[in-house]
Amino acid sequence: MNANDKYVTLADLEPRRAELTALRRQFHQHPELAFEEFDTASSVAALLTQWGFEVTTGVAGTGVVGTLKLGHSQRTLGLRADMDALPITEENAFGHASLHPGKMHACGHDGHMVMLLGAAQFLAATRRFDGTLQLIFQPAEERGFDSGAKRMVEGGLFDRFPCDAVFAMHNHPGRPAGQFMSRSGEFMAAGDRVFITIKGVGGHAARPHLAQDPVVGAASIVMALQTVVARNVPPDQTAVVTIGTIQGGKALNVIPSEVTLGLSVRSFDPTVRALLRNRITDIVQLQAASLGLSAEIDYVEGYPVVKNSEWETRFALQVAAELVGDDQVDGNMDVQTGSEDFGYMLQARPGCLVRIGNGAAQLNKMLHNPGYDFNDENLVTGAAFWARLVERFFSTAAVQ
Repeated sequence: MNANDKYVTLADLEPRRAELTALRRQFHQHPELAFEEFDTASSVAALLTQWGFEVTTGVAGTGVVGTLKLGHSQRTLGLRADMDALPITEENAFGHASLHPGKMHACGHDGHMVMLLGAAQFLAATRRFDGTLQLIFQPAEERGFDSGAKRMVEGGLFDRFPCDAVFAMHNHPGRPAGQFMSRSGEFMAAGDRVFITIKGVGGHAARPHLAQDPVVGAASIVMALQTVVARNVPPDQTAVVTIGTIQGGKALNVIPSEVTLGLSVRSFDPTVRALLRNRITDIVQLQAASLGLSAEIDYVEGYPVVKNSEWETRFALQVAAELVGDDQVDGNMDVQTGSEDFGYMLQARPGCLVRIGNGAAQLNKMLHNPGYDFNDENLVTGAAFWARLVERFFSTAAVQ
């Protein structure tokens, strides 16, 4: 404990660096996909139990909640880390690369877990707070719909494990390691998924006049969809429409009977979100009809906007500045067009998602890249941040 600071500092967690690094690399070697995090959850639960937390498993399937109640305060706090990996085959050749082909921690969730576990171990040992701490290890953040946070909240997470506020952290490649970033209000986009099936009449490639070609229809629809943001969304609003998949046909001399498209749609404003849905639906149906085709649309509303609460954001950034200095904290980060299911938790409780820089060296290996890896330099910084946030939150100075 630093005699000049009554709250945890980086120096207090530094002796645990090697231990945290080994644990992070162990998680990286053994990735598990959404709602399949059985071994991961078991490891998390065993560590929390060893350190004296009351542990609840099987929350929303594979989720784990560790509860530590100290003193007599009625105040409660939730901290969340995600556990799942992605269906990606890792291309890294280092010693801790994934041992499971087709599965990889390409978004840094292995680091998210260990930063929170590092704080858990420290807080359980020092016991320097008065209140109830809920550590939420969530499954299936990467699923895109019907995700872990959604199932947890709908299953009564905050009734079973009360939280006055809830916080989360995500790594951010391209910014210096250990730098903290966030913003109050809308921070990360709502994310919707659209599945389109264009149906025609298949036939011989040499006789296209006897078929109704869904490939031409798909091409027409792809181009027309590029006008949605450019010509329908107000210039002062942010939106993204990306066609991520096109599938149809198996032979050069065959006109297929159907083609499928997959879209990712991002927005921040409810009115814009509704506009995007209406325009995409109209364009697809009308373009298909103009070519004598039909179209089926499955429009799946995904994660809500991550909207950070004002006080909780200011508080988290203040804690970060105390830990690493004002020059390493950005409280007005640009809005992020990626999506995060932590938005479901923020719909239920006030809170904040912060981002921690993963290092400039990662700039060309962004999230969800087969060459990505969490920066182990962040483990001590992230663990100290969480521990200090807990100590500060439960102090009288942290009361709104």
